[in-house]
Amino acid sequence: MIRIERVSWTEAEEALSLIRRAVFIEEQRVPEVLEWDGEDKTAVQLMALDDDVPVGTLRMLVNGHLGRMAVLKPFRNRGIGHMLMQRMMEIARDNGLSKLTLSAQTHAVPFYLQFGFIADNEVFMDAGIPHRHMHKLLTQK
Repeated sequence: MIRIERVSWTEAEEALSLIRRAVFIEEQRVPEVLEWDGEDKTAVQLMALDDDVPVGTLRMLVNGHLGRMAVLKPFRNRGIGHMLMQRMMEIARDNGLSKLTLSAQTHAVPFYLQFGFIADNEVFMDAGIPHRHMHKLLTQK
C-alpha cells in the first residue's frame, strides 16, 4: 500500500537522501555537488512509502519550484509519481501559491503535461541531462 507523507528534511534526511542518491547520483550520474544544493531544509518535502519503506520523493521550494522527484527503479510505473504530484499541488494551493515551476528532464515532459504544465520551447543542459523549463498556473479551491 503506497502512501504519501509530508515530512521535514530534519526528520527524513537519511531516507530522502538514499532515494535521491540512488536515482540521481548513481543511476543518472548527476555530480554529487549538484545534487545537494542547500535548499532542502526550507523546502516542502514529500516522501512516498510502500508499506513503511521509503520509495519516492518530491520537494517544493518556497517560490513554488518543484524538483528532486525521484522514485526508486523497482517501484516505478505504479502511479507513485502521480500521487506525489497530486499531493504537492494540493499543498501549493493550500499555501496560496498561484504558479508552480519546474525543470523537467526532456523524457519526463509528457508526464508533467498530464498535470497541465506548459513547456518552454528551449532545451537546456543541467548536470549533462537535457531539460525544459515548465510552469503551471494554479486555480484556488
